[in-house]
Amino acid sequence: MAADKPSVLIIGGLGYIGRFLARYIHENELASEIRLVDKVLPQLAWLPPEFEAACSSDRFIQADASKEQALARIFDRADGKQFDYVFNCGGETRYSQEDEVYKVRSLGLSLAVGREAAKRKVGCFVELSTGMVYKPNSAPSKEGDKLKPWSKIAVFKLQAEEELAKIEGLNLVIVRLPHVYGPYASQWVATALCMARVYQALGEEMKWLWTKDLRTNTAHIDDVTRALWAVAAWYDAGKANWDAKSMGPVPIFNVVDKGMTNQGTIAGIIGEVFGIETGFQGQLLSNLARLNMDSVVDDVNDDVLGPWADLLGDAGITRPGPLTPFMEKELLKDTDLSMDGSRLETVVGFQYQKPAITKELVEEVIESYKKMKWWP
Repeated sequence: MAADKPSVLIIGGLGYIGRFLARYIHENELASEIRLVDKVLPQLAWLPPEFEAACSSDRFIQADASKEQALARIFDRADGKQFDYVFNCGGETRYSQEDEVYKVRSLGLSLAVGREAAKRKVGCFVELSTGMVYKPNSAPSKEGDKLKPWSKIAVFKLQAEEELAKIEGLNLVIVRLPHVYGPYASQWVATALCMARVYQALGEEMKWLWTKDLRTNTAHIDDVTRALWAVAAWYDAGKANWDAKSMGPVPIFNVVDKGMTNQGTIAGIIGEVFGIETGFQGQLLSNLARLNMDSVVDDVNDDVLGPWADLLGDAGITRPGPLTPFMEKELLKDTDLSMDGSRLETVVGFQYQKPAITKELVEEVIESYKKMKWWP
């Protein structure tokens, strides 16, 4: 019976994670109702064909969920009941923006929808956060470890986590994510793949800053969506195995594969896929670069953006989609993104289907770009 299934609201429902979550719920018939809210119209969201049913217009509301006046339209349902699960997949995902942008679009959004969810007694509110909130350590960070956010996104995500936890009556779960990759991904892995395509065309070696041991942990989008649903269902069913005394009042889960991905992993896969030489600048050269990071980043971007445009032109690609080899300075820090995901497995009983990033999974990402005619 559909009526026995939870009703679901996804904020940021056309974003990368939001659309995959909608599709997972739709294809597995997990919900009685799915509503997607996004500032962007579906026609402008680069939606691949297999998302059309899950993200159809009858499920979609265009609204800015950070605005007070939009909340009634977002949360009100025809039958007068409240949503069972709300997933906040919204917020600013671009790097290197002004503080004010994150304050309004990430922190402001989280608090607006969190307060509304508490007021309406929503059964479970899942807030997506980032593993960049942790203070890097030699061991992978567990959920209770020290925090020291090292990107602007993380600074405001951590503020959102802390403020949401203070909202009375909010049934909150926090999920912290590493680099999420998979078909159609437009960040992190996409940047590396675009750069590799340029170095392949130029016949040059692709070199990373720092060393092969810099940790850049990952999770596949399919595991991320399964984990988000598993966590909400677990919360709804009574939070089995959760010990508030030792684990804290708000359930927090790292979602991260078991591959302990580092720069060496990625360089190895890229070298194989593209047939190019890959290497590392090492500590000495990288430390010199650190002193002048702005000009280093500008130089790299100058080197790759022209050839990338040429590749697109030669391939007759006039609408290249969201892909670019443009490198963000914030992503060039020598800071480990290293997380321990065992709590999700032991407490919720979750199992990863894609426990490590592989050459095959990366090739699948490139195939998805080709299908969309984004790839030169």
